[in-house]
Amino acid sequence: MLEIIALFFLCRKNGQLATKKGLVPRTWKWYTILAWIAGEFLGVGLGVSLFGMLNIISILSTGIFAAFGGYLLVRYILENKPDSPTNSNDLKH
Repeated sequence: MLEIIALFFLCRKNGQLATKKGLVPRTWKWYTILAWIAGEFLGVGLGVSLFGMLNIISILSTGIFAAFGGYLLVRYILENKPDSPTNSNDLKH
């Protein structure tokens, strides 16, 4: 449950950044959700291969860290996009 609340706030944060960049925020919120889910699946798979099936805490921890990595990947991509010309301070003289 806490994970869903965290994902909600992270999606909102990426949506605000997308708006600043002049991009459609809904699209980037969906990318964040998909990257979170994909990262979590990959993290759980990695956790199972590293710790075995019986070490649930380590498996879930690895999944959560990998899911956050998915969010960070989308955030990194957004941060490297150019700012929208209407939001740029360079236009103000």
